Amino acid sequence: MLKLFRYVFASVNQVSSTEIRRCVGTTSCFLQNDHFTPQNKVVPEAKRRPNIPRYPRTLSTLNSTTVPKPIVGTVLPKDESREFMAVFPDIVRDLTDAGRHTDIPEANKWFAKVLQYNVPTGKKYRGFALVYSYKKLVQPEKLTPENLRLAYIMGWCVEMLQAHFLVEDDIIDQSENRRGKPCWYKYNNLGLAAINDGLLLESGVYHLLRLYFRNMPYYLHTLELFLQVTQKTILGQHLDIHSTDLNGRPKFDKFTMDRYNSIVKYKTAFYSCYLPVALAMQMAGFKDDEMYRQAKTILLEMGHFFQVQDDYLDCFGESEITGKLGSKDIEAGKCSWLAVVALQRVTPKQRALFEQCYGYKDPVKVAAVKELYEQLGLPATYATYEEESYNLISTQIQQISRGLPHQIFFKFLDTIYRREG
Repeated sequence: MLKLFRYVFASVNQVSSTEIRRCVGTTSCFLQNDHFTPQNKVVPEAKRRPNIPRYPRTLSTLNSTTVPKPIVGTVLPKDESREFMAVFPDIVRDLTDAGRHTDIPEANKWFAKVLQYNVPTGKKYRGFALVYSYKKLVQPEKLTPENLRLAYIMGWCVEMLQAHFLVEDDIIDQSENRRGKPCWYKYNNLGLAAINDGLLLESGVYHLLRLYFRNMPYYLHTLELFLQVTQKTILGQHLDIHSTDLNGRPKFDKFTMDRYNSIVKYKTAFYSCYLPVALAMQMAGFKDDEMYRQAKTILLEMGHFFQVQDDYLDCFGESEITGKLGSKDIEAGKCSWLAVVALQRVTPKQRALFEQCYGYKDPVKVAAVKELYEQLGLPATYATYEEESYNLISTQIQQISRGLPHQIFFKFLDTIYRREG
């Protein structure tokens, strides 16, 4: 492992081997320990980022340089994306029509509205990832139209689970917008009644699994995987929620990189990255535990990469692309990557300002936090993190030794690398 880190971080030639060894024991992502982000000291950029090409941030008020175009990737070709989308109306009918609960048509009609508002409007990374993985993993003779349709349905199950988590998360965080429109609980002032709609979405997952997969040899394993990942996500949500007190004020003593890593691993990485690929592996007939272990290691690392990107884009992304207004993380006092790294770097005076402004919806205070992030050089640190994480994950993919196609993981990595939303 030490050799791997020396290889990946060879360009950072001013960091001693002793410091590199300190990274290995805690996390495979660099720039997440105090020696890389020292407290009470702002490291000059020239010393912080030697020999690493600079990728200026799109919205920087301090930088007018033209930004290189991000790598734009889609997991599925457009025609297959359309085929995936074409299955969704059938999903809605399966859950609301088809002779189900004919004595309560009002509830069925409402469920259809919940599905149509919350499920198909996102980027569908997870559903597309499942379909793409299945096509690369399954034996060619088994890639029939019938089996491909089952992969589409399984992909929609993952997207419905995602929608369930987002509906509940937006209520907890009192968010305003999601995917460029009002959060579901804001729809017609639903409020806390939307909790039940989130449960409807989750229950729909298990109805579809029973309807389409109950006779499949992997059915029990699939149920267990959905349940296990759901539990892990809820545990991660707990860590996230309890990073603030009962009054919604941030508990700054809990804003550590260890806690942040745990939040990301449990709340995001398992269901966003591992779940789609593991389900595809089950559907393709993979039974080797070591293959699942290797896949999980890389996919959880990729999930961490994805979430750090999300945290950065929440603050510095373009609202036209992200679909978010303002900075949800700053306003809600989230234990985000930016906040944790900032607290590792601030002077006592800067910390006092941060604590006075972080966790409020006041635009002036939000702007003050963003300005502090700029002063601490966090956009440049993020650019470095993104490049080095990409290199690290690429090296891990190349070391897969149990027959899993490297192409799957490189495709996902290139899809999210330097994304803008």
